Amino acid sequence: MTAPSVATAGVPCAFFDDARGVIAPLADLRASFDIRTAALTTFDRLTRILNLEPIALFVPSSISALVAQEHPGLPINTLPPCDDQDAILLINGRCVLPLDVLVDLEPGQAAVEERSGDLIAARLARGRAARLLAGDPSNLDMIAVHDPVLLRRPWEIITFRDRALSLDLNVLLSGQGADLSNLAIVAGEYPLRVHPSARVFPGAMFDLSKGPIVIDDGAELRPGAIIIGPAYIGPSSVVTEHGVIRSNTAVGPVCKVGGEVTGAVFQGWSNKAHEGFLGDSWVGAWVNLGAGTITSNLLNTYTEISSVADAGLSRERTGLQFFGSVLADHVKTAISTRLMGGSIVHTGAMWAASRALSDCVGRFAWVTDAGSRLFRLPRFMETMEAMMARRAMQPSPAYRALIEQLHQDAGA
Repeated sequence: MTAPSVATAGVPCAFFDDARGVIAPLADLRASFDIRTAALTTFDRLTRILNLEPIALFVPSSISALVAQEHPGLPINTLPPCDDQDAILLINGRCVLPLDVLVDLEPGQAAVEERSGDLIAARLARGRAARLLAGDPSNLDMIAVHDPVLLRRPWEIITFRDRALSLDLNVLLSGQGADLSNLAIVAGEYPLRVHPSARVFPGAMFDLSKGPIVIDDGAELRPGAIIIGPAYIGPSSVVTEHGVIRSNTAVGPVCKVGGEVTGAVFQGWSNKAHEGFLGDSWVGAWVNLGAGTITSNLLNTYTEISSVADAGLSRERTGLQFFGSVLADHVKTAISTRLMGGSIVHTGAMWAASRALSDCVGRFAWVTDAGSRLFRLPRFMETMEAMMARRAMQPSPAYRALIEQLHQDAGA
């Protein structure tokens, strides 16, 4: 499951979100291919590494308006006019890595994940592609892929993280970097790229002994910040004073991150600015972690961590020894919150209980020592708008409508 040695240039492709698996905390407010699965989203990784030409996107109707905003100009849920004989590569948005099989498929062939039986990709003429997307898989030459390759549960973002981040950093290392000779301590042999517009304060340190580091456009490293590769700090994100960003961390755009962070992926627009440990976790957009919030990412017995993907489901083995939490979009935690390994917190939840969180928290749950109730929609909207306004943003009508629908579903 490595990047192909020779990329296919200009291959017309259509990403599709099959809405399968149980990955709601990652994908309530975005398509599966727009999840930040390392430094890049899956869409950006596959498109850039395989040199693809997206011509359409297929997603559930509930998120189609949001996806159209994220990808202006691309047709949603329809193929553009083209020669019916031209082969189109269909790619499942849950396929995180640029597999060899994606570009090796011949017209009429399809790759299927053996574990789940779900379609990974197919290369078809326009007419057959349209029929497949409509649910007709007949007359395809199926190729079984033995390794698990599709996101099936929220914690599998950690399973794929290191391989995805390695590929992303190779893509992002190109270009001229800033001169840090008078500002930062740089140690190790792996590459470092600091965008010329990034701001690095004196006393920052880059440890390149374990992997490369990329600091992107407009990012800011405050005095004493330590970055240990492999790592990525995204556009306009800030690492606070004396923040320690350890290996295999990828911070998306416009985040504020501090304390001790290791192996975490931030979708973007979130805050973990204060002291506290965050390990082997995924953090959605518009999340705020209160001062002193800490995660456990390793059991005292050093055994496999189990987790519950969604409320009402059974506990499952994750296959991971190191796994912290999955915190969906708009999650908030109170000061000194404790998150045990395997915690899954769904969209819009507020955790303000003094006990440690050790299970799955449903959408829009408001949890205190007095118990759990539904986060009232008007109050949630006020909180959401206030946080977004701090970044000079406001929710679109389509975004608000989807939040309202998710809230309604949570209260049903």
